[in-house]
Amino acid sequence: MVEDDRRYMREPAKRVFAQEFRESDLTYREGDDIYSPQYLITPTGAKVNRLFVTGTMIERDDIGGEVEYWRARITDPTGVFLVYAGQYQQEAAEVIATTEPPAFMAVIGKQNIYTTPEETTITSIRPERIQVIEEETVDQWIIDTAEQTLKRLQNRSELLEEAVKHYQTDPERYREMVATALDALKH
Repeated sequence: MVEDDRRYMREPAKRVFAQEFRESDLTYREGDDIYSPQYLITPTGAKVNRLFVTGTMIERDDIGGEVEYWRARITDPTGVFLVYAGQYQQEAAEVIATTEPPAFMAVIGKQNIYTTPEETTITSIRPERIQVIEEETVDQWIIDTAEQTLKRLQNRSELLEEAVKHYQTDPERYREMVATALDALKH
């Protein structure tokens, strides 16, 4: 009997700008089992389990107590991604710990949503891989992410309809976000 290899395939990493990611709080699970992936649905209808982001690491802090636990703030032209790495993401934690800000970084990781007791939602990334990159890679990521964001806004998918209902998404606001990101390339 042949094993079903699809169970072991990683989710493709989605490209989402920081502003959209930080404004996201709609989650759902496919399936009832505890190993079913949890997805984050963004205001433009992206279904995110894993992300690929780039930007400038502007700050890093060891916020751990007895064990190192690193928080990095990585910016794109629309906002800030929070990236947390500790003992279970040792390679990523080491890259953060040994890289002096400011530095261009690329991160692939899982989305993480936390709701505080005050009902504030905090989005962050738990990195699977993180590395120092060149500015040209960041620029190309901005172009690719802009294209994918606009494509999501144009395709009236079921996910976008769900997002519009939940967030009261104003597509024009996210087109402006894309324009802001692309405008940053000219400077």
